[in-house]
Amino acid sequence: MTLRRDATGPYEKDTTTLRTPWPFTGREDELDLVRRSLAGAGRGLVVTGPAGRGKTRLVTEAVRGTDLARVTGTPGARHLPFAAFAPLLPEPATLHLALRRLSGVRTLFVDDAHLLDDASAALVHQLAVHGRTRLLVVVTDGEPVPAAVSRLWTGELLPRLALPPLPREDTARLLAAGADPAPEPLTANRLHRLCDGDLRLLRDLSDAVREHGRPTEVPGTWEGRGPLPLTPAVRERTAPLLDRARPEEREALDRLAFAEPLPLDGDGLDLTVLERLETEGLVHVDDHGGIRLAHPLHGPVLRAAAGRLRARRLARTPEDCAPALAAESAELTRRIERADVTADSAPVGDWLVGEGTPVPAGYAALRARYARLRGALREAAAWAREGLRTAPADPSCRTELTLAEGTPEAYGDPYDAVRLGTPARAAGRLTGVFADHADALARADGPALDRVGEEFERRGFLLFAAEAHAQAVSAHREPHAARTARTRAVALARRCQGARTPALAGLASGELTARQRQIVALAAEGLSNRQIAERLTLSVRTVGNHLYGAYTRLGAPLPRQIA
Repeated sequence: MTLRRDATGPYEKDTTTLRTPWPFTGREDELDLVRRSLAGAGRGLVVTGPAGRGKTRLVTEAVRGTDLARVTGTPGARHLPFAAFAPLLPEPATLHLALRRLSGVRTLFVDDAHLLDDASAALVHQLAVHGRTRLLVVVTDGEPVPAAVSRLWTGELLPRLALPPLPREDTARLLAAGADPAPEPLTANRLHRLCDGDLRLLRDLSDAVREHGRPTEVPGTWEGRGPLPLTPAVRERTAPLLDRARPEEREALDRLAFAEPLPLDGDGLDLTVLERLETEGLVHVDDHGGIRLAHPLHGPVLRAAAGRLRARRLARTPEDCAPALAAESAELTRRIERADVTADSAPVGDWLVGEGTPVPAGYAALRARYARLRGALREAAAWAREGLRTAPADPSCRTELTLAEGTPEAYGDPYDAVRLGTPARAAGRLTGVFADHADALARADGPALDRVGEEFERRGFLLFAAEAHAQAVSAHREPHAARTARTRAVALARRCQGARTPALAGLASGELTARQRQIVALAAEGLSNRQIAERLTLSVRTVGNHLYGAYTRLGAPLPRQIA
């Protein structure tokens, strides 16, 4: 019997638009996990996560080019037995017959499994029990799931991958790859916060903000500040918020939009109204007992929808924000002094910049320093420029801009001697993990340098971690340990927004195969995929695959001929 195979393409389904999909970006670890679940003794995997998280796209990318059958749950078809399997089964079908007919399927991709009818769900469960078919099952969180499907992971038939949100640095890469020009770092951060992990929403917000964006002083980037544009797509996404029939509910939501968090015992807050809004998932109580809007997008949408008089009545002035901004500055300073920059929440400053409100140069310089220590160099430069808008001659912002851009004069303090490979110059002048780094490098101790790198990563110093692992590569005497250190260094350097420091020199090219380096060099000369193929006697597809793999490893934007 011949089953209809799925010609799986590289893009996640999108029923609302025919826009050109963004390139697949990030998710290297998750991609590897899905592929490994189908190799060797693997029996498959269940991938779960909220709507828009990129579950289908991840699995589709992982199985690109493989032979498989694919079925999809359909809304409104739960009353039809085996509705999802209709293309693969004759009419009528029983569970026994369906199992026998599908026994020859090596790999089955079940998308939107939460929408399966009971018969289809039972069939998937039995396929997992029998173990002859490898299953990739995608389920959306927050939706009713047939018991036979949920038993796949609760009954430990298949492992489960709860797909986390795309990290901020990968969101920035996705935005850069999906738009020309790319948003500047603080705009990219704003879009990342507002989408809250929903990549379809990210696309809608990027389109809305970019339409009203403006060029920046950094060539090839645009800036999206000020009120959020209420495009039809954004309005549709937030209709339950904007279409409140009860005035007292809208008043409570608007008050939160302009001044969250509010205390539970705040003047004029009706707890009955708040309870209704909480039940509908529109507000929540934070860990400190304050009332907040439940989604990061809701505040900007409500502020943009408010009329001028309403906004004037409810809005905070920059002076009102001064105490909160001072508290954020004090907390950021404490984190730096504790040598722990893992946390990056500073909502007041982010809110002010997103709304287009100037921030004090001292605060901007501190944010720049904090971002730089975390390895977010482009973000650090953006914060420094933000401060220079307020005070063009501010020395702290100018210093931070120099440090973030990595110019030769950027190196000068004792720890920089370690980063430059001359630890003797820092002897006796460092403490803690910084002193450990100097000592390990002076002794050319590869394992100790790797341990330092791990400690830096744990503390949030991603660039320093990458540099320590990079220095460990040449210090290791065992080839496998050197390769592992190189892999760690490259992975961390990818998260540092294009950092190019002396310690990282040579890492990227060392991660490529000889053929990849050859093809990348020809592409850099301006040759097309076809011209490269003709010169090297390869197929055009092989050239494209080599370029895709190389640029993915390098964490660089794909050139147009393969993007």
